[in-house]
Amino acid sequence: LSIWFRAPATKFHESCPVGNGRLGGMLFGGVDREKIVLNEQTVWSGSVQDADREDAWKVLPEIRRMLLAGNNPEAQALLNRSFTCKGPGSSSGNAGDHGPFGCYQVLGLLTLNFGLESSEVRNYRRELDLDTATAHVSYSLDGVNYSRELFASAPDQALVLQLTADKSGQIRFKAALSREQRATVRPDGKDGFVLEGQLGNGKPDGKGVSFLGRLKVVADGGTVKAGADGVEVAGANSAMLYFTAGTDMFDPAFERTTARQLAAVAKKPLNKVRDAHLKEFRSFFRRVSIDLGCTESAKLPTPERLAAAEKTSDPQLAALYFQFGRYLLINSSRPDSPLPSNLQGIWAEETQTPWNGDFHLDINVQMNYWPAEVANLSDCHLPLLRYINTLVEPGRKTAKAYYNSDGWVAHVVSNPWGFTSPGEDASWGSTTSGSPWICEHLWTHYLYTHDKKFLAWAYPILKGAAQFGLDILIEEPTHRWLVTAPANSPENAFRMKDGRTANTCLGPTIDMQVYRELFSNMIAAARLLGRDEDFAGKLEAASARLAPHQIGKHGQLQEWLEDDDEPEPHHRHVSHLYGLYPGEQITAATPDLFNAARVSLERRGDGGTGWSLAWKVNFWARLGDGDHAHRVLLNLLHPAVGSGVNYGGSGAGSYPNLFCAHPPFQIDGNFGGCAGIAEMLLQSHAGEIHLLPALPKAWATGSVHGLRTRGGFEVDLEWKDGNPTRALIRSPLGGDCQVRWNEKVISLKTKRGKAYPLTF
Repeated sequence: LSIWFRAPATKFHESCPVGNGRLGGMLFGGVDREKIVLNEQTVWSGSVQDADREDAWKVLPEIRRMLLAGNNPEAQALLNRSFTCKGPGSSSGNAGDHGPFGCYQVLGLLTLNFGLESSEVRNYRRELDLDTATAHVSYSLDGVNYSRELFASAPDQALVLQLTADKSGQIRFKAALSREQRATVRPDGKDGFVLEGQLGNGKPDGKGVSFLGRLKVVADGGTVKAGADGVEVAGANSAMLYFTAGTDMFDPAFERTTARQLAAVAKKPLNKVRDAHLKEFRSFFRRVSIDLGCTESAKLPTPERLAAAEKTSDPQLAALYFQFGRYLLINSSRPDSPLPSNLQGIWAEETQTPWNGDFHLDINVQMNYWPAEVANLSDCHLPLLRYINTLVEPGRKTAKAYYNSDGWVAHVVSNPWGFTSPGEDASWGSTTSGSPWICEHLWTHYLYTHDKKFLAWAYPILKGAAQFGLDILIEEPTHRWLVTAPANSPENAFRMKDGRTANTCLGPTIDMQVYRELFSNMIAAARLLGRDEDFAGKLEAASARLAPHQIGKHGQLQEWLEDDDEPEPHHRHVSHLYGLYPGEQITAATPDLFNAARVSLERRGDGGTGWSLAWKVNFWARLGDGDHAHRVLLNLLHPAVGSGVNYGGSGAGSYPNLFCAHPPFQIDGNFGGCAGIAEMLLQSHAGEIHLLPALPKAWATGSVHGLRTRGGFEVDLEWKDGNPTRALIRSPLGGDCQVRWNEKVISLKTKRGKAYPLTF
């Protein structure tokens, strides 16, 4: 359970990430100079933005008239003139410090200069240990063995760095904090250093989020001296560096908070700090174990292991990737994290992160949380679920301004400031499926927990999204189906029969799927809670009239109402298969649609950007084709080439530290791949707990313990030669379930707190 390297990192995506759900660090492992990238989850520029066009709803009838008449490009042009956001919106993903939308940014750098003269380094090893959430560096230099250890403690809310040597008096360095813009540094007493500043807010006053980072150095022996350019240590036997940080986004007293945290952690013995860190982290991480069979490849450094995986069987690499996904989710989204995991998790090295490091609602932030429930991290789901609620009030204003609608809506891009307006270009920004899609997470959390108190809290959010859904539907003239208008199939285009291309349309398949799902979930929630029977009846009536799935001329599941082809057949988004995964409208019980989904996937191909590959792993797992899912997983594990944007996918895959390459780095592919591996081993979306539904031949023998299913069950499973040899169903909540393996189905009536062994 480690990712290791023979050499220091030269690039961000070669470094080792640690985190505690709020603070993050990236260890580079240099010998002459150590660099640690510092992150804090609320280091966001920007501010609340008045981005709604208040009278946009007045052009809505004309947009719909054009769409009903088949004038899609003209409707899209009108959308661009009158129905996008007011102002710069997300500044095309480059809001940085100047745009009101804002941008998730790096907090700063911690650098350690050792002042070493050139000398031969021996036995270098840099490693991220997933089971201890600790990054290690070790090497020998001039007969001295040096080591470095970095972890992020959640109990103490601090980054902790220890430097040791096996000979006394050998630790010497100068530590400094820095940031390339909007920050100042100063010494703090005899052994401390402070980084502080204020980000831009996109307004003339420029006064955005204030931030502060505090460093304290404690040495065993030798001297410690803080100066204007850092803290210098000389002649020490060992040294400890403690770092705390905060902002005023949610904590007006952040300066006092960080000072208190730093003083408290520095007073504790290291073993107490480490033990508390391990106990807290392992309370999440050790809920699940997985073994897919180990080979000699496991002895290779991770970059070499990735390169070898396409030629040499390495099933345990998939197990490592699965656990790395869980590790990243735990460390970027603890139950008390103030924000959900963004496009970079919490790890970013820039002041302008790609696409602002925001919360994309047309798959990306949702994919971040796909493994949360099945991988036994339900409580790590909570930051996203709380975040959804923050979109409701601004979303009500947006719904009224653009659609003269009740309820609430969020479109494609969002941020901590409650941005719910359409994006700045109609080709992608007028998608309205973001809010019903993200509401799926509320219902899924209930299905896995059966927590009625939570459901009662989430109910108004679901109801508001459903109210908007009812209001946006119109009748199309051919079949008198109810469809959304205007709409997009996220980021994709279609070619009309007259040869023109457009994005704006009526009722794309994904809209019909997500609103059908939302209405169904809302009806179930209303009846579970004994509320709103009349409203539930309206939703049932509307659901019956939503445009159905259609099979097109190629035998594919249609993406649009009309059987149009896309100009880009291998487009990264495969949104019309939402009903296959993460939805459950297309299953083996709907064989025609099941086969049509397969044809659509075959036409899309097995390439794509990083997160798109991860989605396809889940699709093929739902189709029960484990070998094909495994083939796409190997594409996701392919060593990434370059770090720039390449929608063609040749640069997609995995970086040396297993970060997913979109490219550039986006963490959603890590989470989607983690979910896909779980989906190959266990499914529970079709009313049954299905064991080994898509087991590839490459994983013929193995085990997994602690995966969770809908209904709150936990599953331990062992298999050999592709057949289960032992299964244990734990029932924390009680209730009935059916367990399937191939054609064999076992019915269980379980009691709360009991475990049920199965034989096959």
